Amino acid sequence: MRHRKGGFRLKRNLAERRALLRNLVTSVVMDERIETTIPKAKAAKPLVEKMITLAKEGTLHSRRQAAAFLMTPASVKKLFDKLGPRFGQRNGGYTRIIRVGFRQGDGAETCKLELVGSELVRRAADRAKRREEKLKALQEGREPGSEGEQEAS
Repeated sequence: MRHRKGGFRLKRNLAERRALLRNLVTSVVMDERIETTIPKAKAAKPLVEKMITLAKEGTLHSRRQAAAFLMTPASVKKLFDKLGPRFGQRNGGYTRIIRVGFRQGDGAETCKLELVGSELVRRAADRAKRREEKLKALQEGREPGSEGEQEAS
């Protein structure tokens, strides 16, 4: 019996589970959104929140703690330079889990684990990219959005 033995085992031994969760948390920090199964997302969510809380502290000790857990130095830099200040005024609840559907191969229920506010960051980046393309098209003397028409003819 497993009375009072909490946590997610994810059908892995300790070393495999730790490596999996470290990789998931590093991916969430770098990409701000990942798609995975629901048990993995529920297991990784508190760890992501802990990393962001460390980034909000911003001390050398917290940076070293985050560097010991995250897999890449670039993820530590992004965590402390961008995500820590972004969530500075927020008291918890930095992530959300959105159920997506069932995976084609094995039928596992999948979800997106994303940082709150990342949809605004992505939308702004897409908007800036479209604006640059439109300006480039106008400078070249052609109508914006006419690339598809030229390729079709």
